[in-house]
Amino acid sequence: MPGSPTYPDTGWAPTIGRSIRLFREFLGEQSDPVRFYDVLARDSVGLVAEHIDVDGARTLDVGGGPGHFHAAFTAAGAAYHCLDIDHAELAASSSIPSSRSVVGDGRRLPFADDAFDLVFSSNALEHVAEPWRMADEMVRVARPGGIVFLAYTAWYGLWGGHETAPWHYLGGEWARARYRRRHGREPKNRYGESLFRVTVADGLRWAREQQEADVVAAIPRYHPRWAYWVVRVPGVREVVTWNLALTLRKR
Repeated sequence: MPGSPTYPDTGWAPTIGRSIRLFREFLGEQSDPVRFYDVLARDSVGLVAEHIDVDGARTLDVGGGPGHFHAAFTAAGAAYHCLDIDHAELAASSSIPSSRSVVGDGRRLPFADDAFDLVFSSNALEHVAEPWRMADEMVRVARPGGIVFLAYTAWYGLWGGHETAPWHYLGGEWARARYRRRHGREPKNRYGESLFRVTVADGLRWAREQQEADVVAAIPRYHPRWAYWVVRVPGVREVVTWNLALTLRKR
């Protein structure tokens, strides 16, 4: 993969140490989400910077929510814009200028063709009822030569059901009902409404069949480089990939 990270503070490299650090931080995602997402954002900038010079890149974060990635991308020199369908999520961040935050649907991005150097989405796709329509839209608004980075939690991974995991292996509806019985309320991520079954095979198929961009990388996002091979093994990849990261360059 060409280039080197333009955000040196991340110390980004796909090593086993990095993987251990990410998984350790993930264990505190529920109790201290700000800390976890700060680490993940820094890591994401390093990962994306393997494929594009982030400094000066006009960047769109699709499903960016409260702007967890804003500080890391801005520190790297990106002109960061954030879109989310939930106004309350966007309002949770006071750090993003209102001129650069947009309430909108990822399946119908309110931007012109070829508008951004980098179109980024982290762990939003599995919350979209028509995920590949959103993916197509991300490619549409990327400029020729620009990068589309799309990462999502795979359904059959250990965290596929989010807070209902690992009971999602018995079915999304069943896991949702179990959570409701145990906690007396709905989970934040409600299967069939705000959480959907998206597999690794689905993403690889979309990347292969779309016609507007070349696939640069398809990797298990949190794994060390020597474990990237798992994505090539049907069945196994669904369980152990955990989070699939697709990187495409628009033609």
